[in-house]
Amino acid sequence: MVVACLVPVAAWILVSGLDDLFITLVHTLTRRQRFPWPSDTALRRKPQRPIAILVPLWHEDGVIHQMLERNLAAIQYRNYHIFVGVYPNDRATVREVAAVARRHRQVHVAMLPHDGPTSKGDCLNWTWRRMREYEVRNDIHFRVIMTHDAEDVIHPASLRMVNWFSRRYAMVQIPVLPLPTPPREWTHGLYCDEFAEYQTKDIPVRQTLGGFLPANGVGTGFAREAMEKLAERRGGQPFDPSCLTEDYETGYEIHAMGYEQVFVPLALGAGREPVVTREYFPRKAKASIRQRTRWVTGIALQGWERHGWHVPWPQLYWFWRDRKGMVGNLLTPLDNLLLIYSVARYDHLIGCLPPWLAVSCKVTMLGTTLQMAVRARSAAKIYGWRFAAGVPVRVVWGNLVNFAATARALAEYGLACWAGVAVAWKKTDHAYPVNPQWAPAPDPLPHR
Repeated sequence: MVVACLVPVAAWILVSGLDDLFITLVHTLTRRQRFPWPSDTALRRKPQRPIAILVPLWHEDGVIHQMLERNLAAIQYRNYHIFVGVYPNDRATVREVAAVARRHRQVHVAMLPHDGPTSKGDCLNWTWRRMREYEVRNDIHFRVIMTHDAEDVIHPASLRMVNWFSRRYAMVQIPVLPLPTPPREWTHGLYCDEFAEYQTKDIPVRQTLGGFLPANGVGTGFAREAMEKLAERRGGQPFDPSCLTEDYETGYEIHAMGYEQVFVPLALGAGREPVVTREYFPRKAKASIRQRTRWVTGIALQGWERHGWHVPWPQLYWFWRDRKGMVGNLLTPLDNLLLIYSVARYDHLIGCLPPWLAVSCKVTMLGTTLQMAVRARSAAKIYGWRFAAGVPVRVVWGNLVNFAATARALAEYGLACWAGVAVAWKKTDHAYPVNPQWAPAPDPLPHR
Protein backbone atom coordinates (compact mmCIF):
# COMPACT_ATOMS: atom_id res chain seq x y z
CA MET A 1 0.00 0.00 0.00
CA VAL A 2 2.77 2.42 0.96
CA VAL A 3 4.69 1.54 -2.21
CA ALA A 4 1.59 2.20 -4.34
CA CYS A 5 1.24 5.65 -2.75
CA LEU A 6 4.92 6.43 -3.09
CA VAL A 7 5.05 6.01 -6.88
CA PRO A 8 2.82 8.94 -7.97
CA VAL A 9 3.89 11.16 -5.07
CA ALA A 10 7.59 10.54 -5.69
CA ALA A 11 7.13 11.13 -9.44
CA TRP A 12 5.40 14.46 -8.89
CA ILE A 13 7.87 15.66 -6.27
CA LEU A 14 10.75 14.70 -8.54
CA VAL A 15 9.35 16.65 -11.51
CA SER A 16 8.42 19.66 -9.41
CA GLY A 17 11.73 19.50 -7.55
CA LEU A 18 13.73 19.48 -10.78
CA ASP A 19 11.71 22.50 -11.89
CA ASP A 20 12.60 24.35 -8.68
CA LEU A 21 16.20 23.22 -8.93
CA PHE A 22 16.41 24.72 -12.43
CA ILE A 23 15.28 28.11 -11.09
CA THR A 24 17.80 27.86 -8.26
CA LEU A 25 20.65 27.04 -10.65
CA VAL A 26 19.78 29.93 -12.97
CA HIS A 27 19.65 32.24 -9.97
CA THR A 28 23.06 31.04 -8.79
CA LEU A 29 24.59 31.64 -12.22
CA THR A 30 23.00 35.04 -12.83
CA ARG A 31 22.66 36.66 -9.40
CA ARG A 32 25.78 38.77 -9.91
CA GLN A 33 24.37 40.45 -12.99
CA ARG A 34 24.44 44.19 -12.55
CA PHE A 35 21.16 46.05 -12.38
CA PRO A 36 21.12 49.62 -13.77
CA TRP A 37 20.64 51.35 -10.44
CA PRO A 38 20.28 55.13 -10.58
CA SER A 39 22.18 57.13 -7.98
CA ASP A 40 20.27 58.84 -5.17
CA THR A 41 21.19 62.20 -6.69
CA ALA A 42 19.86 61.17 -10.09
CA LEU A 43 16.61 59.99 -8.51
CA ARG A 44 16.13 63.29 -6.70
CA ARG A 45 16.90 65.43 -9.75
CA LYS A 46 14.83 63.51 -12.29
CA PRO A 47 11.84 65.65 -13.40
CA GLN A 48 8.80 64.32 -11.59
CA ARG A 49 6.04 63.11 -13.85
CA PRO A 50 2.49 63.24 -12.46
CA ILE A 51 1.64 59.96 -10.70
CA ALA A 52 -1.84 58.83 -9.65
CA ILE A 53 -2.07 56.27 -6.85
CA LEU A 54 -5.27 54.21 -6.85
CA VAL A 55 -6.32 52.67 -3.51
CA PRO A 56 -9.45 50.44 -3.55
CA LEU A 57 -11.25 50.07 -0.22
CA TRP A 58 -14.02 48.12 1.46
CA HIS A 59 -14.45 48.30 5.24
CA GLU A 60 -10.99 49.74 5.84
CA ASP A 61 -12.01 52.44 8.34
CA GLY A 62 -9.72 50.90 10.94
CA VAL A 63 -6.51 51.39 8.95
CA ILE A 64 -6.95 53.84 6.08
CA HIS A 65 -6.54 57.04 8.13
CA GLN A 66 -3.18 55.94 9.51
CA MET A 67 -2.07 54.57 6.14
CA LEU A 68 -2.76 57.82 4.32
CA GLU A 69 -1.31 60.12 6.97
CA ARG A 70 1.85 58.07 7.37
CA ASN A 71 2.54 57.73 3.65
CA LEU A 72 1.71 61.35 2.86
CA ALA A 73 4.35 62.38 5.39
CA ALA A 74 6.95 59.85 4.26
CA ILE A 75 6.84 59.84 0.45
CA GLN A 76 9.80 61.73 -1.03
CA TYR A 77 7.91 62.93 -4.10
CA ARG A 78 5.67 65.90 -4.72
CA ASN A 79 3.92 65.44 -8.03
CA TYR A 80 1.37 62.80 -7.09
CA HIS A 81 -2.27 62.41 -6.09
CA ILE A 82 -4.07 59.60 -4.26
CA PHE A 83 -7.52 58.52 -5.44
CA VAL A 84 -9.25 56.37 -2.85
CA GLY A 85 -12.09 54.18 -4.13
CA VAL A 86 -14.97 53.82 -1.65
CA TYR A 87 -18.53 52.49 -1.72
CA PRO A 88 -21.50 54.62 -0.64
CA ASN A 89 -22.72 51.94 1.79
CA ASP A 90 -19.34 51.86 3.56
CA ARG A 91 -19.95 55.08 5.47
CA ALA A 92 -17.27 54.59 8.12
CA THR A 93 -14.53 54.25 5.50
CA VAL A 94 -15.92 57.21 3.51
CA ARG A 95 -15.76 59.39 6.64
CA GLU A 96 -12.14 58.47 7.33
CA VAL A 97 -11.02 59.15 3.77
CA ALA A 98 -12.99 62.41 3.57
CA ALA A 99 -11.37 63.61 6.81
CA VAL A 100 -7.89 63.12 5.35
CA ALA A 101 -8.93 64.64 2.01
CA ARG A 102 -10.03 67.84 3.78
CA ARG A 103 -6.51 68.25 5.18
CA HIS A 104 -4.51 67.14 2.14
CA ARG A 105 -5.24 68.41 -1.37
CA GLN A 106 -3.48 65.33 -2.83
CA VAL A 107 -6.12 62.94 -1.48
CA HIS A 108 -9.44 62.49 -3.31
CA VAL A 109 -12.55 60.50 -2.47
CA ALA A 110 -13.42 58.37 -5.51
CA MET A 111 -17.03 57.39 -4.83
CA LEU A 112 -18.42 54.38 -6.66
CA PRO A 113 -21.95 54.69 -8.09
CA HIS A 114 -23.18 51.47 -6.48
CA ASP A 115 -23.05 49.68 -3.16
CA GLY A 116 -20.34 47.20 -2.38
CA PRO A 117 -18.58 45.02 -2.19
CA THR A 118 -18.13 44.05 -5.81
CA SER A 119 -14.51 43.17 -6.63
CA LYS A 120 -11.16 44.85 -6.32
CA GLY A 121 -10.97 45.16 -10.11
CA ASP A 122 -14.37 46.88 -10.23
CA CYS A 123 -13.40 49.28 -7.46
CA LEU A 124 -10.15 50.11 -9.27
CA ASN A 125 -12.00 50.72 -12.54
CA TRP A 126 -14.35 53.25 -10.97
CA THR A 127 -11.44 54.88 -9.16
CA TRP A 128 -9.74 55.16 -12.57
CA ARG A 129 -12.85 56.88 -13.94
CA ARG A 130 -12.91 59.36 -11.06
CA MET A 131 -9.23 60.08 -11.70
CA ARG A 132 -9.98 60.87 -15.34
CA GLU A 133 -12.81 63.18 -14.32
CA TYR A 134 -10.40 65.00 -12.01
CA GLU A 135 -7.95 65.38 -14.92
CA VAL A 136 -10.58 67.07 -17.06
CA ARG A 137 -11.60 69.47 -14.28
CA ASN A 138 -8.04 70.40 -13.33
CA ASP A 139 -6.18 70.25 -16.66
CA ILE A 140 -3.70 67.59 -15.57
CA HIS A 141 -2.62 64.32 -17.19
CA PHE A 142 -1.18 61.56 -15.03
CA ARG A 143 1.64 59.76 -16.80
CA VAL A 144 1.94 56.84 -14.36
CA ILE A 145 -0.79 54.89 -12.53
CA MET A 146 0.18 53.13 -9.29
CA THR A 147 -1.84 50.71 -7.20
CA HIS A 148 -1.65 50.31 -3.44
CA ASP A 149 -3.74 48.77 -0.67
CA ALA A 150 -4.93 50.05 2.69
CA GLU A 151 -2.25 48.18 4.65
CA ASP A 152 0.79 49.33 2.67
CA VAL A 153 3.83 50.99 4.19
CA ILE A 154 5.22 52.76 1.13
CA HIS A 155 8.97 53.33 0.99
CA PRO A 156 9.87 57.05 0.82
CA ALA A 157 11.81 56.53 -2.45
CA SER A 158 9.26 54.21 -4.08
CA LEU A 159 7.66 56.85 -6.32
CA ARG A 160 11.06 58.22 -7.31
CA MET A 161 12.08 54.74 -8.42
CA VAL A 162 8.87 54.27 -10.40
CA ASN A 163 9.31 57.73 -11.93
CA TRP A 164 12.83 56.78 -13.07
CA PHE A 165 12.09 53.39 -14.63
CA SER A 166 8.64 54.21 -16.05
CA ARG A 167 10.30 56.17 -18.85
CA ARG A 168 11.41 52.87 -20.38
CA TYR A 169 9.12 50.25 -18.87
CA ALA A 170 5.33 50.06 -19.04
CA MET A 171 5.17 48.21 -15.73
CA VAL A 172 7.51 48.84 -12.82
CA GLN A 173 7.18 46.49 -9.86
CA ILE A 174 8.56 47.55 -6.49
CA PRO A 175 9.26 44.49 -4.27
CA VAL A 176 6.73 43.59 -1.59
CA LEU A 177 7.76 42.01 1.70
CA PRO A 178 5.82 41.15 4.86
CA LEU A 179 6.69 43.08 7.98
CA PRO A 180 8.60 40.97 10.53
CA THR A 181 6.63 39.16 13.23
CA PRO A 182 7.79 36.83 16.04
CA PRO A 183 8.86 33.32 14.94
CA ARG A 184 5.99 31.82 16.92
CA GLU A 185 3.52 33.30 14.39
CA TRP A 186 3.75 30.43 11.95
CA THR A 187 1.08 31.65 9.54
CA HIS A 188 2.51 35.11 9.00
CA GLY A 189 6.02 33.68 9.07
CA LEU A 190 5.03 31.48 6.15
CA TYR A 191 4.38 34.64 4.10
CA CYS A 192 7.77 35.98 5.16
CA ASP A 193 9.47 32.81 3.93
CA GLU A 194 7.58 32.63 0.64
CA PHE A 195 7.94 36.28 -0.29
CA ALA A 196 11.61 36.33 0.67
CA GLU A 197 12.30 33.42 -1.70
CA TYR A 198 9.96 34.71 -4.40
CA GLN A 199 11.31 38.28 -4.41
CA THR A 200 15.00 37.43 -4.13
CA LYS A 201 15.12 34.37 -6.42
CA ASP A 202 12.05 33.45 -8.48
CA ILE A 203 11.05 36.84 -9.87
CA PRO A 204 14.62 37.93 -10.77
CA VAL A 205 15.09 34.62 -12.64
CA ARG A 206 11.73 35.05 -14.34
CA GLN A 207 12.84 38.48 -15.50
CA THR A 208 16.22 37.19 -16.69
CA LEU A 209 14.61 34.42 -18.75
CA GLY A 210 12.06 36.72 -20.39
CA GLY A 211 8.97 35.54 -18.55
CA PHE A 212 6.02 37.85 -18.02
CA LEU A 213 5.94 39.56 -14.63
CA PRO A 214 2.71 39.19 -12.67
CA ALA A 215 1.90 42.47 -10.94
CA ASN A 216 1.81 42.28 -7.15
CA GLY A 217 -1.22 44.54 -6.90
CA VAL A 218 0.68 46.96 -4.66
CA GLY A 219 3.78 49.00 -5.37
CA THR A 220 3.11 48.60 -9.09
CA GLY A 221 3.50 51.49 -11.52
CA PHE A 222 1.81 51.27 -14.92
CA ALA A 223 2.47 53.51 -17.91
CA ARG A 224 -0.62 55.51 -18.81
CA GLU A 225 -0.41 54.40 -22.44
CA ALA A 226 -0.55 50.72 -21.49
CA MET A 227 -3.53 51.25 -19.18
CA GLU A 228 -5.40 53.16 -21.87
CA LYS A 229 -4.88 50.26 -24.28
CA LEU A 230 -6.17 47.79 -21.70
CA ALA A 231 -9.18 50.03 -21.12
CA GLU A 232 -9.92 50.09 -24.86
CA ARG A 233 -10.00 46.29 -24.89
CA ARG A 234 -12.49 46.11 -22.01
CA GLY A 235 -14.89 48.93 -22.80
CA GLY A 236 -13.19 51.51 -20.60
CA GLN A 237 -12.10 49.13 -17.83
CA PRO A 238 -8.31 48.75 -17.48
CA PHE A 239 -8.67 46.15 -14.72
CA ASP A 240 -10.57 42.89 -15.16
CA PRO A 241 -13.53 43.19 -12.75
CA SER A 242 -14.40 39.50 -12.87
CA CYS A 243 -10.91 38.16 -12.09
CA LEU A 244 -10.09 37.54 -8.42
CA THR A 245 -6.42 38.30 -9.12
CA GLU A 246 -6.72 41.29 -11.43
CA ASP A 247 -3.08 42.21 -10.72
CA TYR A 248 -1.77 38.92 -12.13
CA GLU A 249 -4.03 39.27 -15.18
CA THR A 250 -2.91 42.86 -15.78
CA GLY A 251 0.77 41.88 -15.64
CA TYR A 252 0.28 39.13 -18.19
CA GLU A 253 -1.77 41.27 -20.58
CA ILE A 254 0.72 44.13 -20.51
CA HIS A 255 3.46 41.69 -21.48
CA ALA A 256 1.25 40.10 -24.14
CA MET A 257 0.69 43.52 -25.73
CA GLY A 258 4.45 43.81 -26.24
CA TYR A 259 5.28 46.26 -23.47
CA GLU A 260 8.41 45.92 -21.36
CA GLN A 261 8.24 45.20 -17.64
CA VAL A 262 10.80 45.48 -14.88
CA PHE A 263 11.07 44.18 -11.34
CA VAL A 264 13.25 46.46 -9.22
CA PRO A 265 15.32 43.92 -7.26
CA LEU A 266 16.05 43.96 -3.57
CA ALA A 267 19.44 45.59 -3.11
CA LEU A 268 20.45 43.45 -0.14
CA GLY A 269 24.03 43.92 1.00
CA ALA A 270 24.73 46.40 -1.80
CA GLY A 271 25.35 49.42 0.38
CA ARG A 272 21.87 50.85 -0.16
CA GLU A 273 18.58 50.53 1.65
CA PRO A 274 16.19 48.29 -0.31
CA VAL A 275 13.20 50.11 -1.78
CA VAL A 276 10.30 47.85 -0.87
CA THR A 277 6.62 48.00 0.10
CA ARG A 278 6.00 46.46 3.52
CA GLU A 279 2.74 45.21 5.00
CA TYR A 280 1.16 42.70 7.32
CA PHE A 281 -0.35 39.61 5.75
CA PRO A 282 -2.96 37.38 7.43
CA ARG A 283 -1.74 36.19 10.81
CA LYS A 284 -4.39 33.52 11.45
CA ALA A 285 -4.87 30.27 9.56
CA LYS A 286 -8.52 30.95 8.64
CA ALA A 287 -7.71 34.34 7.11
CA SER A 288 -4.71 32.92 5.28
CA ILE A 289 -6.73 30.07 3.77
CA ARG A 290 -9.32 32.62 2.65
CA GLN A 291 -6.69 34.75 0.91
CA ARG A 292 -4.86 31.82 -0.65
CA THR A 293 -8.15 30.40 -1.92
CA ARG A 294 -8.60 33.63 -3.87
CA TRP A 295 -5.04 33.40 -5.22
CA VAL A 296 -5.46 29.79 -6.39
CA THR A 297 -8.84 30.58 -7.94
CA GLY A 298 -7.66 33.70 -9.77
CA ILE A 299 -4.20 32.64 -10.90
CA ALA A 300 -4.64 28.94 -11.58
CA LEU A 301 -8.34 28.30 -12.25
CA GLN A 302 -9.52 31.56 -13.82
CA GLY A 303 -6.17 31.94 -15.59
CA TRP A 304 -6.59 28.47 -17.10
CA GLU A 305 -10.17 29.28 -18.08
CA ARG A 306 -9.15 32.54 -19.78
CA HIS A 307 -5.91 31.55 -21.49
CA GLY A 308 -5.67 27.77 -21.34
CA TRP A 309 -2.25 26.87 -22.68
CA HIS A 310 -2.69 28.79 -25.93
CA VAL A 311 0.00 31.36 -25.26
CA PRO A 312 3.39 32.05 -26.88
CA TRP A 313 5.57 29.05 -26.10
CA PRO A 314 8.16 30.96 -23.99
CA GLN A 315 5.37 31.73 -21.50
CA LEU A 316 4.09 28.17 -21.22
CA TYR A 317 6.77 27.34 -18.68
CA TRP A 318 5.70 30.21 -16.41
CA PHE A 319 2.05 29.20 -16.64
CA TRP A 320 3.16 25.73 -15.59
CA ARG A 321 4.99 27.13 -12.58
CA ASP A 322 2.08 29.35 -11.61
CA ARG A 323 -0.45 26.53 -11.86
CA LYS A 324 1.43 23.48 -10.65
CA GLY A 325 0.43 24.26 -7.07
CA MET A 326 -3.05 22.92 -7.82
CA VAL A 327 -1.53 19.44 -7.90
CA GLY A 328 1.38 19.95 -5.55
CA ASN A 329 -0.70 21.52 -2.77
CA LEU A 330 -3.08 18.57 -2.76
CA LEU A 331 -0.24 16.04 -2.59
CA THR A 332 2.00 17.64 0.02
CA PRO A 333 0.08 16.47 3.14
CA LEU A 334 0.35 12.90 1.87
CA ASP A 335 4.01 13.58 1.15
CA ASN A 336 4.51 14.73 4.75
CA LEU A 337 2.93 11.55 6.13
CA LEU A 338 4.93 9.34 3.81
CA LEU A 339 8.11 11.18 4.72
CA ILE A 340 7.52 10.58 8.44
CA TYR A 341 6.72 6.93 7.78
CA SER A 342 9.74 6.51 5.52
CA VAL A 343 12.11 7.95 8.12
CA ALA A 344 10.62 5.79 10.88
CA ARG A 345 10.68 2.58 8.81
CA TYR A 346 13.63 3.43 6.55
CA ASP A 347 15.51 0.12 6.77
CA HIS A 348 12.37 -1.97 6.28
CA LEU A 349 10.96 0.21 3.49
CA ILE A 350 14.14 0.47 1.42
CA GLY A 351 14.32 -3.33 1.26
CA CYS A 352 10.78 -3.50 -0.13
CA LEU A 353 11.11 -0.85 -2.83
CA PRO A 354 12.19 -1.50 -6.42
CA PRO A 355 15.72 -0.12 -6.96
CA TRP A 356 14.54 2.68 -9.28
CA LEU A 357 11.93 3.85 -6.76
CA ALA A 358 14.41 3.74 -3.88
CA VAL A 359 16.80 5.95 -5.86
CA SER A 360 13.93 8.26 -6.81
CA CYS A 361 12.90 8.63 -3.16
CA LYS A 362 16.45 9.48 -2.13
CA VAL A 363 16.74 12.08 -4.91
CA THR A 364 13.41 13.69 -4.01
CA MET A 365 14.36 13.79 -0.33
CA LEU A 366 17.67 15.43 -1.23
CA GLY A 367 15.88 17.90 -3.49
CA THR A 368 13.35 18.76 -0.78
CA THR A 369 16.15 19.35 1.72
CA LEU A 370 18.00 21.55 -0.76
CA GLN A 371 14.93 23.67 -1.51
CA MET A 372 14.25 24.06 2.20
CA ALA A 373 17.83 25.29 2.65
CA VAL A 374 17.40 27.75 -0.24
CA ARG A 375 14.24 29.14 1.34
CA ALA A 376 15.93 29.41 4.73
CA ARG A 377 18.83 31.30 3.18
CA SER A 378 16.42 33.68 1.44
CA ALA A 379 14.53 34.30 4.68
CA ALA A 380 17.78 34.80 6.60
CA LYS A 381 18.89 37.56 4.21
CA ILE A 382 15.88 39.63 5.21
CA TYR A 383 14.73 38.44 8.62
CA GLY A 384 17.89 36.91 10.10
CA TRP A 385 19.00 33.36 10.80
CA ARG A 386 17.10 33.08 14.06
CA PHE A 387 13.86 33.54 12.17
CA ALA A 388 15.04 31.37 9.27
CA ALA A 389 15.64 28.44 11.64
CA GLY A 390 11.88 27.99 11.76
CA VAL A 391 11.56 27.39 8.01
CA PRO A 392 11.24 23.55 8.28
CA VAL A 393 8.32 23.88 10.71
CA ARG A 394 6.65 26.56 8.62
CA VAL A 395 7.06 24.49 5.45
CA VAL A 396 5.02 21.66 6.99
CA TRP A 397 2.44 24.13 8.30
CA GLY A 398 2.34 25.82 4.90
CA ASN A 399 1.64 22.50 3.21
CA LEU A 400 -1.49 22.11 5.32
CA VAL A 401 -2.65 25.69 4.75
CA ASN A 402 -2.09 25.46 0.99
CA PHE A 403 -3.86 22.09 0.85
CA ALA A 404 -6.92 23.57 2.56
CA ALA A 405 -6.89 26.65 0.31
CA THR A 406 -6.54 24.62 -2.90
CA ALA A 407 -9.28 22.16 -1.92
CA ARG A 408 -11.57 25.08 -1.06
CA ALA A 409 -10.75 26.89 -4.31
CA LEU A 410 -11.57 23.80 -6.40
CA ALA A 411 -14.82 23.24 -4.52
CA GLU A 412 -16.00 26.86 -4.77
CA TYR A 413 -14.97 27.17 -8.40
CA GLY A 414 -16.69 23.91 -9.31
CA LEU A 415 -19.91 24.92 -7.56
CA ALA A 416 -19.85 28.34 -9.26
CA CYS A 417 -19.39 26.75 -12.70
CA TRP A 418 -22.15 24.23 -12.00
CA ALA A 419 -24.54 27.01 -10.93
CA GLY A 420 -23.50 29.27 -13.81
CA VAL A 421 -22.55 32.17 -11.55
CA ALA A 422 -19.38 34.20 -11.07
CA VAL A 423 -16.94 33.23 -8.35
CA ALA A 424 -17.47 35.53 -5.37
CA TRP A 425 -14.72 37.98 -4.38
CA LYS A 426 -13.70 37.71 -0.73
CA LYS A 427 -11.83 40.54 0.89
CA THR A 428 -8.79 40.12 3.13
CA ASP A 429 -8.90 41.92 6.48
CA HIS A 430 -5.98 44.30 6.99
CA ALA A 431 -3.91 45.66 9.86
CA TYR A 432 -1.49 48.57 9.94
CA PRO A 433 1.74 48.72 11.98
CA VAL A 434 1.79 50.95 15.03
CA ASN A 435 5.30 52.18 14.27
CA PRO A 436 6.00 52.03 10.51
CA GLN A 437 9.58 51.28 9.55
CA TRP A 438 10.46 54.47 7.70
CA ALA A 439 10.39 57.89 9.31
CA PRO A 440 8.97 60.90 7.45
CA ALA A 441 11.51 62.62 5.21
CA PRO A 442 10.76 65.76 3.19
CA ASP A 443 11.72 66.09 -0.44
CA PRO A 444 14.44 68.75 -0.70
CA LEU A 445 13.78 69.44 -4.39
CA PRO A 446 10.61 70.83 -5.97
CA HIS A 447 9.19 68.92 -8.93
CA ARG A 448 9.87 70.19 -12.41
